Amino acid sequence: MAAHEHDRPLDEGDERNPYASATRWRHQESSSYARAAVARDPHNSSGHSRELSDFFNKNRVEGDRPPTNGTGNYQPIVVGDTDGVHEGMGANDGKEVVCGPLLNYRRMEDKTWHGSVLIVTKGGGKVQTFQPILRLGRVDDSTANGDSNGSSTIQSSHGTDIPGICLYSDPRNTFWEFPLVCDIARYETKWAYSIADVHYKSETKPRTNYFFVPAADESMRIMFHSCNGFSVGTDEDAWSGPALWNDVMRSHARAPFHVMIGGGDQIYNDGIRVKGPLREWTDIGNPKKRRDFPFPESLREACDDYYLNNYIRWYSTEPFAAANGQIPQLNIWDDHDIIDGFGSYVNEFMKCDVFRGIGGTAHKYYMLFQHHLAPPASTYTSDSPATAEHGGDQDPKQLIDTYVRQQAFDSSYIIGSRPGPYVAEHSMNMFSKLGARIAFLGIDARTERTRHQVNYPETYDLIFGRVRDELGAAAATGQPFRHLILLLGIPIAYPRLTWLENVFSSPLIAPVKFLNRRFGFGGGVFNHFDGSVDLLDDLDDHYTARTHKKERNALVKRLQTICSEFSIRLTILGGDVHLAALGRFYSNPNLHIPVEQDHRYIVNVVSSAIVNKPPPAAIANLLASRNKIHHLDADTDETLMALFDKDPGNSNKTRSSNNVTMPSRNYAILTENSPNNDPAHTEGFTETPFGNPSDNKFDGKNGHSYLSHGEFGAGTKHKAANPQTHGKSNDGALDVCIRVEIDQHDKDGNTEPYGLSIPTLDYQAGKYGTNVHSHHLHHRSRPGTSGAASTIPASSIPSLPGSVPSVPEVPQGAH
Repeated sequence: MAAHEHDRPLDEGDERNPYASATRWRHQESSSYARAAVARDPHNSSGHSRELSDFFNKNRVEGDRPPTNGTGNYQPIVVGDTDGVHEGMGANDGKEVVCGPLLNYRRMEDKTWHGSVLIVTKGGGKVQTFQPILRLGRVDDSTANGDSNGSSTIQSSHGTDIPGICLYSDPRNTFWEFPLVCDIARYETKWAYSIADVHYKSETKPRTNYFFVPAADESMRIMFHSCNGFSVGTDEDAWSGPALWNDVMRSHARAPFHVMIGGGDQIYNDGIRVKGPLREWTDIGNPKKRRDFPFPESLREACDDYYLNNYIRWYSTEPFAAANGQIPQLNIWDDHDIIDGFGSYVNEFMKCDVFRGIGGTAHKYYMLFQHHLAPPASTYTSDSPATAEHGGDQDPKQLIDTYVRQQAFDSSYIIGSRPGPYVAEHSMNMFSKLGARIAFLGIDARTERTRHQVNYPETYDLIFGRVRDELGAAAATGQPFRHLILLLGIPIAYPRLTWLENVFSSPLIAPVKFLNRRFGFGGGVFNHFDGSVDLLDDLDDHYTARTHKKERNALVKRLQTICSEFSIRLTILGGDVHLAALGRFYSNPNLHIPVEQDHRYIVNVVSSAIVNKPPPAAIANLLASRNKIHHLDADTDETLMALFDKDPGNSNKTRSSNNVTMPSRNYAILTENSPNNDPAHTEGFTETPFGNPSDNKFDGKNGHSYLSHGEFGAGTKHKAANPQTHGKSNDGALDVCIRVEIDQHDKDGNTEPYGLSIPTLDYQAGKYGTNVHSHHLHHRSRPGTSGAASTIPASSIPSLPGSVPSVPEVPQGAH
């Protein structure tokens, strides 16, 4: 039996464990098992476990099957009424997997790939009587780029046994992490893993899972998603459930993704206030009474159960569950991972006991499920005031028959210097290498958030210090990064809705709010927490909100400096808004800087939601009408790009003048056009269906026009939208494809692709001028840059072979 080193026998005076067996001898194992298991401590496991696995396997009787080292598909011999695989499933033996496996990516270094697998088993406590073993191996080279149907073998020379490490265990469940280390080869490799001697609650769960590691001189193929769940009250059947994950798996089968980036709201926990333990609190009509409501241990325990069960339910939902086990994940959380609007309500309400309590509980399971890290030993409860502070005294009630591994963070994390204002934990930002030429930076924009800040100034200093160190180190080796992917939960280049903020926060709303508090008037308009207008927390979340404008502008300028300093192209990923769109920053046209040399050219890929329902088309059209050209400073403009040359399929979702926002579910794919690619892969295909215009055709154009070859012809006909040509050029550009759902009633989740390319940056210091000292350029608007929405009508682009089209300046119509 494996035990925590501080445990003592019951007869030494310990308080009796209320969850213990009636007899001490009930779970005593055989002496043979004891000899094999005595040295195995699941709390501190490392290395191999041949002796224990040999003990488990030496007397096993199995039928004829391929030589898969215990990891392939086969039919076991059935003895009596049991097949040996599902035997004992009714007993709580610690071997039933109720969630997982979940596959994560962490980092690359020294020609090795680092990741982890997590499973959640039924039952547990301070002591575990079973330690699972994961078998990892590289699949035979002949199938490295081929079939992944479960018939491939694992080479014995590459096989590794990895004992599970217990991160957390209580009488309900145990969380096991398996750290993975894979060697990186000169070619893409396919890896297989399976977990011995466990049985799965789901009968359809594959016993062997596969994932891919890119070649040493190639970058990762990236999948990006956000808003992976349904809001409270949504008719999930009307939206065919998480249907787009079927399309993700089809895309993965065509060209395997090496990493899956979650941009926030990987799960929706809002139901806790409707059908969960916060329903009574939510129903309190008086905001002051709601604010003063305590968060005792009984409510903390009920909320803990809710978050745990909701995670197990959602992360076991197909086809999302299949992707979890096959595509390595990198995740940053957002508000719905906690509760809608967390961090963006008024300060006095955010500091109430209930919000502090659920913030800590949500963080606990965010750490476990999304990062495979041990959580804090206890979370906030008003019964134990010391838990309000990070690193405060542990709550002994939460540790009854509970094991919590000591916290440790992987080197890929950039940990904030002080706890957040409402979650008493440090922010967890990430830097990681996504293959040979792509770097990844994820900013935790929720842990430190208030209505007036997104992150602490010192957190930005830590982040940019780490980025400079990493980019500088890569450049010093002669293998610099060419692209930097920045993950922000919320879009940063997006239309302003200041006028709507002004209406919702206007004194004119006060009488209506009074009637709502006293008589329930306009109940659907106001949120259930602080009594503000329901949409105001969403608006306050945005980087473009007036309360975050200064911080946003400073962040963009620091990013521009990084781009110029290291000649690296930055692309930002954002979600949250339940729309597909593509924003970009770029240099003022009067500076005449080609995009390929423009360090201010930063694309914001907005992909949201992969599961949640989109807003009405009227909202998308309203946002499009607000899509003016804005001026970050004298040298930088910004606006959305016309990406959507048509509505998906044969639908008519948006008005004809809207080419910039798409109210349909979606996800994004990003692939580098590797310099190692064979140009023959794109023979017969042009970069765009309209020929290649000369460089001077883009000179002096504003953001309502195409700004580069990579943007030219963007949409469904662009080469980045075609799986046959996506990522197949060799110019180093980043191909971006947003795949948009065609029909919400289609359970297969078929999509329409829209594409563009983002070129690498060739920055040349001092070559171009600046407008900083030109006084007249500080005016709010420049001639010809405000008013109409940005659309590029398909009808205005010539299709004659070899023609050199003009790039339209002013919209004239649309799809």
